[in-house]
Amino acid sequence: MAGKHSAGNRKKEKVDSRNTKTRSGKKKNKALKIIGIILLILIVILAGIGVGGYSYIVNKLNKMQQVDINVDELDINEELSGYRNIALFGVDSRDSNLGKGNRSDCIIIASINEKTKDVRLLSVYRDTYVQIEGYGLDKITHAYSYGEAPLAIKTLNTNLDLNITEFVTVNFDLVAEAVNALGGIEITIEQSELQYINEYIKGTEESTGIKSSNVTKAGKQTLDGVQAVAYSRIRYTAGGDYKRTERMRDVLEAMLKKLKTKSIGEINSLMDKFLPKVYTNITAPSIIAMVPDLLKYNIKGSVGWPYKTQGITFDRWYGVPVTLETNVKQLHQEIFEEQDYEVPEDIKEISDKIVNKTGYRQ
Repeated sequence: MAGKHSAGNRKKEKVDSRNTKTRSGKKKNKALKIIGIILLILIVILAGIGVGGYSYIVNKLNKMQQVDINVDELDINEELSGYRNIALFGVDSRDSNLGKGNRSDCIIIASINEKTKDVRLLSVYRDTYVQIEGYGLDKITHAYSYGEAPLAIKTLNTNLDLNITEFVTVNFDLVAEAVNALGGIEITIEQSELQYINEYIKGTEESTGIKSSNVTKAGKQTLDGVQAVAYSRIRYTAGGDYKRTERMRDVLEAMLKKLKTKSIGEINSLMDKFLPKVYTNITAPSIIAMVPDLLKYNIKGSVGWPYKTQGITFDRWYGVPVTLETNVKQLHQEIFEEQDYEVPEDIKEISDKIVNKTGYRQ
C-alpha cells in the first residue's frame, strides 16, 4: 500500500547550502530531552486520575503553552490508519521560547498502536539529510528552526510518509529538574559505566545549572537528576548508541515507576511546575480522553531512524539515509506492519535527489 501524498503539488527545491556555523564538538544531550518529553506526557495523563472535576483538570492542562496548527498543510499520509503518531521535540532553547529559531536537537515519534496500545519510540537522527519545503535538502533538525512545529511535522510526514498532526515540545534542562522533583530514581550502574557517568555529570551540571556529585560505586542506587541525565548520555561502553537508547528507556521506566508512587497532591505540584514548560497543540479534552487507556499502554521499545546512514560533509556534516526509499520502506514494514507497502513516487523523487547529490546508492 502506498502512502497518499499530493506529489504533484510539491515544489522542486534547490539544495540550499547555508552559511551557518559548523557543527560544534559539544553535543547536546538527546537523552535528556527524550525522557523529559515522554515524562511530561505521562504526568499530564496521570493527572486526570482521581483529581477533581472536568473543569479542574482542564484548568490544570491549560497551563501548557497551547498553539493551533493547520493540519491541512502537514502533508499527511491519510492511508496510514490505526496508529496515533505524536512528534516529540526537544529544542536547544535555554529560556521559555520554544518556537521558531530553536533547532530540534531531539526528534522522537511516539507511535501508539490504537488497537494493541503498544507504544514504540522512533528516534529520528537530528543530522538526517532530508527535503525541507522551501529550503531544499538540509538537516532535519533545521526544520523546526525555520518554521517551528508545523514545518518540522511536515518534514517528517513528507520524508517518512507519516500521519503526524500532534506534537509536544520541551526545552533542554527539564529532566534533571523532573527527576529531582520525583526524589530521584533507582538505576543499576555497571562497573564499566562508572568512568563515563562521572565525566558526563560535570557537563550536565554546567548545562543545567543544577549541582550534583559523582557516582562512587556500581550497583543499584538512587540517582539524582543530573546523575540520571549523565547516565542516559553514556555511549562509549559496549553496545554504543544501541546501549545508550536502552539506558534512556531505563531512566524513563524508572521515572514512570516513581511517578506512580506519588499522591494526587504531589502529582498536582508536579503539574504546576512542569506544565507551563510544555508547548503543544494537543488539547486538554484530547489528553483527558487518553486517561482510560493509560494502564494499557506498553512501551515496546525504541528504534533509531534511518536504519542505514552514511556521513558526508558539504558546508557541514550530514547523515545521509542510504537510501531514503529503502529506509522508509523498512520503517513501514517493521513499525506499521505494512508488508505490501509501496514507497510513493514523491518520496522516490526525494530519494533520487539525495542520491544524485551525495552519490550514496547502497
